[in-house]
Amino acid sequence: MTVSSTVGGLFVGKAKERWPGKPPSAIAKFPTAGPQHLIETGFISDEQADLRVHGGADKAVHHYPAEHYTFWQSKRFPSSFAFQPGGFGENVSCAGLKEADVCIGDIFELGSAIVQISQGRQPCWKLNKHTRVDEMAMLMQQSGKTGWYYRVLQQGQVQTGDPIKLVERLHESWDMRRLISARFDKNISREEAKELSEIEELASGWRQYFFKRANKVFVEDQTARLVG
Repeated sequence: MTVSSTVGGLFVGKAKERWPGKPPSAIAKFPTAGPQHLIETGFISDEQADLRVHGGADKAVHHYPAEHYTFWQSKRFPSSFAFQPGGFGENVSCAGLKEADVCIGDIFELGSAIVQISQGRQPCWKLNKHTRVDEMAMLMQQSGKTGWYYRVLQQGQVQTGDPIKLVERLHESWDMRRLISARFDKNISREEAKELSEIEELASGWRQYFFKRANKVFVEDQTARLVG
């Protein structure tokens, strides 16, 4: 199986005060020039503002498909925000790999680094503020076009134009489109939730969520994350 693409853009940013009365954010990312060193917690020139919910080993790198921006541009939001690669706070953007093309646990060569897909994105209220579209986080969640996160298995150098190449697939039946849909499905079966809770390559937070869904009635309140 050949699953590959090329890094179309690399983006990093520092935490800054963005909105009065709100905590700092590093969602504003900017194109990089030259090779970027990738370690277990992400690109060394990148930053996350709130490490309780952003960053960490299981969310070291966020990848967003470049093609999705055409979808968002078609919505013709009244906002003047520029819907283009790098706009949603991702670190890596490329064409040719979307949620349906990759699976949980997939291991990729990313430049000279080795990375593994660990979970999808749970969009939050900072996306609303950043894009100036009040329901952007909810719209992204509903669309399933969230992108995904990598954990870093081997440090390395990455730059625009580098190859992204699949080297191992562990869970062919769980592509990221299906997994992301399951994560936000209020009616997921206990059988599917149990199966997902047992996937070792899935980030611990998502495994814990699916464990709760598999073993008891559990209703998640998403208001704070989506609205702020």
